[in-house]
Amino acid sequence: MNIYDWIKENCASLKGKRVAVSGSTGGLGKELCNYLAHLGADLILMDRNENKVSALEKELLSTFGEVNINKIKLDLSDMGLVKSAVSELKVLSPDIIILNAGAYSIPRHKCDTGLDNVFQINFASPYYIVKKLLPILRENGGKVVAVGSIAHNYSRLDLTDLDFSSRNKASLVYGNTKRFLMFSLFELFKNEKSASLSVVHPGITFTGITAHYPKIIFALIKRPMKIIFMKPKKAALSILKGVFDNTYYHHWIGPEFFNIWGKPKKQKLKTCSKKESNEIFSKAENIYKSIKGD
Repeated sequence: MNIYDWIKENCASLKGKRVAVSGSTGGLGKELCNYLAHLGADLILMDRNENKVSALEKELLSTFGEVNINKIKLDLSDMGLVKSAVSELKVLSPDIIILNAGAYSIPRHKCDTGLDNVFQINFASPYYIVKKLLPILRENGGKVVAVGSIAHNYSRLDLTDLDFSSRNKASLVYGNTKRFLMFSLFELFKNEKSASLSVVHPGITFTGITAHYPKIIFALIKRPMKIIFMKPKKAALSILKGVFDNTYYHHWIGPEFFNIWGKPKKQKLKTCSKKESNEIFSKAENIYKSIKGD
C-alpha cells in the first residue's frame, strides 16, 4: 500500500482547521502530525517533553514550510498542567482534538487527584479535556478522535477498584483505562448533535509504549515485532481515518485483519454491554466532577 495514495483517496484538505494532538512526539503522534501537516492543518502540539516538541516543530517547518504551529506543555499525570492546557486550548479553539497520548507499563503512583497515574494519564485527564472543550467543539462543529486499544478487552469494570490500583499486571491496568476512555466517550457522544466522535485504534505497532519489557527480553523481541506488526507510519493511518470518518455507537476504526494488520476499517465492537457502558459513563462523570471540584 502506498501511504500517500491512500491519503489522497481517503482524506481531504485540512487547511484552516486547528488540530490538537496529545502525545505528539511519540511514534504514532509524530507520524500523525506529519500527515496532518501534509494535509494543511494548523497544529497544536501537546506533549510533556518540551525539547522533543521543539525538535518536531523544526522538522515540520523544514519539511512543509508554512505550517502554523502552537505548542502546549501537557503532562496528563499533573492536573495543574492539564487545567492550564485546557485554558490555552480554549483560547486556540481547536476544531479537532486527537487523544493520542498514553502510558502502559510505567512506575505506578497515586496522583494528587487520588487516582492511579496510568488511569489518570489514559482516561481521567483526557476525559476532563473533552468535557471542558465540548462547548467549543460544538460551536466549531468539531470532533474528538480517541485512540483506544485492543487491550480494552482484557478487563471488565470493577466497581470496587475503578482505577485498578490494586492490580499489577500492566495489560489489565492499561486495558481498563482504554475501556473507560472508549465507552465513556461513546455514551457522552451518543446523543450529541453538534460535535462528533471517532474511536480508533492502531492495532499492534512498535513504538515507545511497547518498550516496557526487561532489556534482555526487549532485545530479543524488538526485531520480530518490527517485522511482524505494522510500522507506526501505517498504524497511524487508522487515527488519521478517524479525523474524516465518524464512528457509530460501539464502533471503531482499526486495521481490517484481526485488528492487527491492513487498511483502516470501521468495525462493530462486541466487547462491552450497554449496561456496562452506561456504568462506566456514570463513574466517569463522577470522576470528572471530583476533579472539576463540584
